Amino acid sequence: MQKRDYYEVLGLGKSAGLDEIKSSYRKLALQYHPDRNPDNKEAEEKFKEATEAFEVLNDSDKRSKYDRFGHQGMKSGQDFHSYQNMNDVFSVFNQFFGGQGNSIFDEFFGGSGGGRRQPSMGQPGQDLRIRMPLTLEEIALGVSKTIKIKKFCTCTGCGGSGAKSRSGYTTCSACNGAGEVRQVSRSMFGQFVNIAPCANCGGSGNIIKELCSSCSGEGRSQGESTETLDIPAGVSEGNYIPLRGKGNAGRRGGDSGDVLVVIEEKEHPLFIRDNDDVLFELSVSYPEASLGASIEVPTLYGSQSISIEPGTQPGTVIQLKDKGIKHLQANGKGSQHVHINVYVPTSLTSQEKKIIHDLSESDHINPDRSHYFSDHEQGKKKKSALFDKMKGAFS
Repeated sequence: MQKRDYYEVLGLGKSAGLDEIKSSYRKLALQYHPDRNPDNKEAEEKFKEATEAFEVLNDSDKRSKYDRFGHQGMKSGQDFHSYQNMNDVFSVFNQFFGGQGNSIFDEFFGGSGGGRRQPSMGQPGQDLRIRMPLTLEEIALGVSKTIKIKKFCTCTGCGGSGAKSRSGYTTCSACNGAGEVRQVSRSMFGQFVNIAPCANCGGSGNIIKELCSSCSGEGRSQGESTETLDIPAGVSEGNYIPLRGKGNAGRRGGDSGDVLVVIEEKEHPLFIRDNDDVLFELSVSYPEASLGASIEVPTLYGSQSISIEPGTQPGTVIQLKDKGIKHLQANGKGSQHVHINVYVPTSLTSQEKKIIHDLSESDHINPDRSHYFSDHEQGKKKKSALFDKMKGAFS
């Protein structure tokens, strides 16, 4: 079968520039890549054809020879093209668009593409988790906290590189500075590209010649930082506030981790939180409940006077609007609910007992319990009448 013209394969004219050649091959390689077209022999052949055309036209010497002699000029010497299998094709694919040039692998496997892959600098630092206990008052009002964080900090001696000086490292020979190793293999299921960090340089693309004496080449050392944290009003147990880049410094220039400040609520001696509302139990005396009173009660924002109406019953709830916790993601505040309990004394003097005993003789003091038994007595009368009727019927 006669080979097609390489310019025709890439859809270009003979005056096409290098950028046009790369762009056209990138498009065709993505379209006909075997991993996107499994068990498609036609796509495999087009992928092989485009790769062969690109290898020639991307090289100025080979392109010049091809322009003068065509395919015949490529059948002699070191420029002779004979792909024995797909691994040969992928070696060209990997060479030009992997570690040596614009990374089509990044585009094909979901990366951003469009430029050489930047080697990952070192290893990223770990995140840190810090618990932050808060009182209900702090949660209601919001608060600013200063915290000290023990962590790995960037080495001041080498600036985090791990090298004694900026000239103290060289390009890794195992990955040619790419920071990763790519292996192409083929099985009965198709071609597979395995991309892994370079074990020789740890993914940095560089090998340190002379280690920093301050950090022994780690690029970081144990230290401490002080951070100010503004906590908004209305947070809840389990909410967390991230401090980006304030965690452990990365190894040898790697990105720093984050700090996650997790909110915990301290138990309050007076209040119970119910979402953004606050519950408070108020004990009043029998005279206060009977006669009414004005009583000062605590709130998260200071004390407030509430009115106890005459005849207030145990279990009555008085709502204090906007005395609860501020809504975190909306305007306004919750309420404070004051639950009324009537205090019953457990220790009385003789005089107090006499006063209460005399008071108990009043009809207005004791509750009316007559209705507890009225229905029961009526039921007994109805049963008696029915029995008398049945007795008369059989006599």
